[in-house]
Amino acid sequence: MTKMRTVDAAVAILEKEGATEAFGLPGAAINPFYSAMRNHGGIRHTLARHVEGASHMADGYSRAKDGNIGICIGTSGPAGTDMITGLYAAWADSIPMLCITGQAPVAKLHKEDFQAVDIESIAKPVTKMAMTVREPGQMPGAFQKAFQLMRSGRPGPVLLDLPIDVQMAEIEFDIDAYEPLAVEKPRASRRQLEKALDLLTAARHPLIVAGGGIINAGASAELVELAELLGVPVIPTLMGWGAIADDHPLMAGMVGLQTSHRYGNETMLASDFVIGIGNRWANRHTGGLDTYTAGRTFVHIDIEPTQIGRVFSPDLGIASDAGAALTGLIGLARERQAAGSLPDYSGWAAECAERKATLHRKTHFENIPIKPQRVYEEMNKAFGKDTIYVSTIGLSQIAGAQMLHVFGPRKWINAGQAGPLGWTAPAALGVVRAKPEETVVALSGDYDFQFMIEELAVGAQFNLPYIHVVVNNSYLGLIRQSQRGFNMEQNVSLAFENINSTDLSATARGYGVDHVKVAEGLGCKAIRVEDPSDLASAFDKAQALMGEFRVPVVVEVILEKLTNISMGVEINAVNEFEALAETRADAPTAILALQA
Repeated sequence: MTKMRTVDAAVAILEKEGATEAFGLPGAAINPFYSAMRNHGGIRHTLARHVEGASHMADGYSRAKDGNIGICIGTSGPAGTDMITGLYAAWADSIPMLCITGQAPVAKLHKEDFQAVDIESIAKPVTKMAMTVREPGQMPGAFQKAFQLMRSGRPGPVLLDLPIDVQMAEIEFDIDAYEPLAVEKPRASRRQLEKALDLLTAARHPLIVAGGGIINAGASAELVELAELLGVPVIPTLMGWGAIADDHPLMAGMVGLQTSHRYGNETMLASDFVIGIGNRWANRHTGGLDTYTAGRTFVHIDIEPTQIGRVFSPDLGIASDAGAALTGLIGLARERQAAGSLPDYSGWAAECAERKATLHRKTHFENIPIKPQRVYEEMNKAFGKDTIYVSTIGLSQIAGAQMLHVFGPRKWINAGQAGPLGWTAPAALGVVRAKPEETVVALSGDYDFQFMIEELAVGAQFNLPYIHVVVNNSYLGLIRQSQRGFNMEQNVSLAFENINSTDLSATARGYGVDHVKVAEGLGCKAIRVEDPSDLASAFDKAQALMGEFRVPVVVEVILEKLTNISMGVEINAVNEFEALAETRADAPTAILALQA
């Protein structure tokens, strides 16, 4: 055995567990851990400008690739509390992420020592495990358990809090004798899957709802294989978007009150059976449950047993890893295909495709200031199928989900349930760390962008290039739109006359913050667009600048100030505030274009 500091053992465990990408800020109470990382040399560390930003970077890194676990590191006290929003975002979307905090010495924990806070208790509601390691000998086991929990069942984040005296203590430890604990995931039985397939094949108009659990399981290919075997259309949730490519004939659109397609909602309303795999039945997807469930039979397959029946009771619930369930269903479907007992759903699939080819929102507007719909149309033209989009919340995210196109798993990186403003920029940096050769495009409204704008400097310092499209209407647009129901527009405008930016146009000067100057001051490149005819060239220039300088490039688009984006309170009652597409020219980048 070898005698070593606990932190040296912990860093060796990180490497053996395959978690070697860290984001954080050093401080007095976590310096021993940093010294262990320096001595080891195998953990890459990206210095953030804010600990919350570091947590979102680790989150984005985890989301970007199958098997990734990002690490966020901070000192005691406020560093841990700064991580809570990041932990919540990861916990809400089932993302494995390891947060490590420093802490006051064990003997001082009850003495209100400087920056000593009970982060274990604070973090427990938004983690799978939060633990203050009070004994040096517990350090290896705490890390071992953390990795098992992050990967088992419904994935999620863990926080380990390390008192400085525990970090400095020495223990006997042999990394060669260390083994990761077995990952535990439930698997559906053949009998359960037979019952699910019996219910599906008894239906005339079945659908598969594909949730984020399929992407977490790395089972997108199996989803597509099952859909093709059965000939059944697929409705991805926002978190499952990309599990089946938007241009696949069986991709039937997204459903919901906001991030949905007109054709997706109509197809859901025309269905008589739904099998949900790896999804939560989130309220922005379902809307009113009476409308969503009426006339339909439901099967729900989820890795977390307590998720089944949480929103509504399905006709059949099965606790299973999405990948295991899909593999089992494929095997059963092949048996029935060989026996000639699978129904023919080609007519139903054709109906869904007809809706997909006709029910479009208009995107081609030539207005100045620019309408947001045109921005997404031009993004569809400018960025290829391999593009990874990163977004979080607001009218920008909602409209983007309605109008952008995604062509594969982990090509849409989104903080779906928590929706924390400011998440987008640091998460995008984490994605770039995970996939440095991919084209990463972030999408923000002006307020999301301003929340953690300082993290752009991280991208400049560490050469983490991506394009950040900022649709600027100088409003909290989603809040303003929601306030319409209260007949008010209170405290939502971000506009002011920027007297210090005299080079701005008369219009842009009244939009407040000069994002181009701020971005350039943080070491990045930036472009401002005020005419929709300039969008294509701006996106081309942004890609060239990103390639040349290897830094984030901001494309700020000056929008009309007041825009209402399609949304409602029921999936059969979504308000369409703009004109709908009537000709191919109205929606030229639709997956299936109008024929007129």
